[in-house]
Amino acid sequence: MNLRKKIYLYTTVLFAVMLLIMNFTVYAVFSKLIYENEQASISNEMANMTKIAQRSIGKVPERELLRAFVPSNGMVRLVHPDKKAVTSTSPDEKELSKIPAEYFTKEVIKTMELDKRVYMFASAPVILPDGEIGSFQLTRSMESAEGILKTLRFVLGIVTVVAMIPVLISSAFLSKFITKPVATMTATMKEIKNSGQFKRIEMEGESQDELHQMGETFNHMIDLLESNYEKQKLFISNASHELKNPLTVIESYSSLLKRRGLQEPDLFNESIEAIHSEALRMKEMTEQLLLLAQHDNHWMIDLKMMDINRFLSQVVRTYGDAFKRTVHLESALPENTSIQSDENKLKQLLFIFLDNARKYSEEAIKVTAGKEEHNVYIRIEDRGMGIPVKDLPRVFDRFYRVDEARNRKTGGSGLGLSLAKEIADALGVEIRLESTEGAGTTASIKIKVT
Repeated sequence: MNLRKKIYLYTTVLFAVMLLIMNFTVYAVFSKLIYENEQASISNEMANMTKIAQRSIGKVPERELLRAFVPSNGMVRLVHPDKKAVTSTSPDEKELSKIPAEYFTKEVIKTMELDKRVYMFASAPVILPDGEIGSFQLTRSMESAEGILKTLRFVLGIVTVVAMIPVLISSAFLSKFITKPVATMTATMKEIKNSGQFKRIEMEGESQDELHQMGETFNHMIDLLESNYEKQKLFISNASHELKNPLTVIESYSSLLKRRGLQEPDLFNESIEAIHSEALRMKEMTEQLLLLAQHDNHWMIDLKMMDINRFLSQVVRTYGDAFKRTVHLESALPENTSIQSDENKLKQLLFIFLDNARKYSEEAIKVTAGKEEHNVYIRIEDRGMGIPVKDLPRVFDRFYRVDEARNRKTGGSGLGLSLAKEIADALGVEIRLESTEGAGTTASIKIKVT
């Protein structure tokens, strides 16, 4: 059973059950009120009759006395202690006289049934002329009350049937309304499956209910999937292209070595150097690709308080010694200035910017540090050829190169700044690149001081 039929069935059955419970409750309450009203009426009538009868017993023959009290739809009876009874019935209720006489010494009010007809029975004690206690009894038909209840049952039945018509219609409309977005979503998913193309649900109206939000969430999910799919295709295409180049170089030089390497020492050295260089570039690219493939949650950030001046001095000294380059550090930060960060990741971030400055500038690299409001900033400046303005917005894209030939010579893969962006996001720091073509580039790192 599909969702639409379930909603239709459940809402219809639920409303029908609620309607029946309500009707049964109304009928039960109304029936109780009618019977209580009949009991109060016959009780009052019996009280008046026994007062009059008490004064007349012994003065008026019992049969004539009872004939004076007989109702138009019932029976009056006087029962002696020996169960001898004097009975008087209305012309339409002759059958009541066949009911065996019962003797009661106290007041009794009850309902009784004869030939599927309901009667209200009342009995009250009276003093007989001989001093004994007699039972003065009144039996009255409940036909009018039963007629009212029968009419009520008929009306409630008709109301139930009539009320179910709009319920059936509204349940059908409601089930269709609720399941329409789901059905549309299912159809869209099937279309995506069959066509292999991303589709979206057409949103109607300005409603902000849960169904509308579900549709918007679905469309947003499709946007993310499509975006990630395109990025994945681009990533695979670029990665395969980038890995193909060093492999081609390695294959070419290894073939040369195989053919002429032993006879030509210069060719041997050139080939070994080229293969080694391309192997290192492949290793670096592979490591960066693996890092970029990780989610932020997998960066394993270990935040600790650290002295920023001591940290920068160590990074500058280590990098300068490793690459035999002059790196000047100018810090305007007070002594013992501390920040909370991951030392290894922040060092990796600085090395990426220092490495770019080294590759694209032969002059000394300048590192400055200072404080602006509640932020510590670190700037790495070089005096290289700079980056054109049109390329600045894309420098953090994976595999993007400003100058293909220049980057290949320096061994760049177009992944360094992408990796820097990922690390910065994981650390929660802000990075920015400013450059003037022909004058140099400045990379800025802004860290909040807690």
